[in-house]
Amino acid sequence: QVHLEESGGGLVQPGGSLTLSCSASGLNFDAFGLSWYRQVPGKGRQWAATIGADGNTYYGVPARGRFTISRDNAKKTVFLQMNNLETEDTAVYLCTTNNYWGQGTQVTVSS
Repeated sequence: QVHLEESGGGLVQPGGSLTLSCSASGLNFDAFGLSWYRQVPGKGRQWAATIGADGNTYYGVPARGRFTISRDNAKKTVFLQMNNLETEDTAVYLCTTNNYWGQGTQVTVSS
């Protein structure tokens, strides 16, 4: 059974940084790309970033230039390094692969 678990969220001031982690189990991690999305209550999920099985990375508009996605296949973990955070980045951040989703981790950007 595939399980994705996000961690690393929290409260941060505008301009600050956070690194989110998503640990995976129950799948051949190396063979799949993984993505980060974010969701604000009352709004749809917004794509943030994707890393392919080959390590290629792709970023959505809100992430470009500020977020970095990476993966550690040995640890079966994908990361999202977020810099220069803005209040608009406040959301629940979720990771997904192969139609499986984690529960998410809350990121709150506030002074």
